[in-house]
Amino acid sequence: MDSSKLDVPPMKDLTIDNITENTIRINSQSSDKRLTYLLERLVTHLHDFARETRLSTKEWMAALDFLRDVGQTCSDVRQENILLSDILGLSLLVDSIDHPRPAHATEGTVLGPFHTHEAEDMAHGDVMSHDPNGEPCLVICTIKDPEGNPISEVKIDVWETDSSGHYDVQYAEREGPDGRCVMRSDEDGNFWFKAIKPVSYPIPHDGPVGRLLKMLHRHPFRPAHMHFMFEKLGYDHLITALYTRGDPYETSDAVFGVKESLLIDFHPADRMIAKQYDVEPGTPVLEHDFVLVSDKESADLRAGKSKKALEALGRKVTLIDGLPVPDVD
Repeated sequence: MDSSKLDVPPMKDLTIDNITENTIRINSQSSDKRLTYLLERLVTHLHDFARETRLSTKEWMAALDFLRDVGQTCSDVRQENILLSDILGLSLLVDSIDHPRPAHATEGTVLGPFHTHEAEDMAHGDVMSHDPNGEPCLVICTIKDPEGNPISEVKIDVWETDSSGHYDVQYAEREGPDGRCVMRSDEDGNFWFKAIKPVSYPIPHDGPVGRLLKMLHRHPFRPAHMHFMFEKLGYDHLITALYTRGDPYETSDAVFGVKESLLIDFHPADRMIAKQYDVEPGTPVLEHDFVLVSDKESADLRAGKSKKALEALGRKVTLIDGLPVPDVD
């Protein structure tokens, strides 16, 4: 980029009162209207935060050091930045905004920092977790559309911790993925597999996010749950989880992921189920019906909610690629 050809507005003698409008002014030269809008709102809220709290230099430097530590803690198998987003409630908020779902559809929740792309494809009925200390369970699920029609060939990503509350990637000596798999729904929208009963566990709290939780007098625990991700062309991407009802942390999840519709109960396998799915009678069984919505239904709902929310704030917007930008016409 040739800086001599940029039309930079003159700026000097900037103060508390005019720094915001001038920062927005120089950031508003991009042809990308969405980027311009995002930066305009970000700068506005950041500057207002500093003014409202009378932010000190010492506090701001502490925040910058904290963000540096978050970044340096990240690795291929640990995403401290996602963890920070989670404990601030931002992950759940963004998912709720970007993937709104009608009342009849399965609700989404947080991805968490331990999803990977190395899970092995698995056939229905196979064993996902090989932890000898875990309590075996059977998971039987269906995937349907809002009208009750089965959806076949959905890619399903599943992952959970072992019986000690650790994901496979948290072990330096691990030989490969475990406690996670990828499978596809059959022609009737069904899928089933063998796993272990989820356990509650603490999120990693030996890093900067953990230190922040301690300062806030918050615990790091998540209730017992199993993660699911669903993908199929034409359907809205769903990231969700199922939570064990009655868990001690059901109402105080460190990352705000629990929703009433995602709470489940295990029931013991009777002889018929035990024989059909080749498990011992009495094995805990999780049964659940997932409902996916189409891309179009989700996009229409998102657009309507976006306009309504912003109009309530007195903002006139238009949508570009489904995302709001100021309507200046």
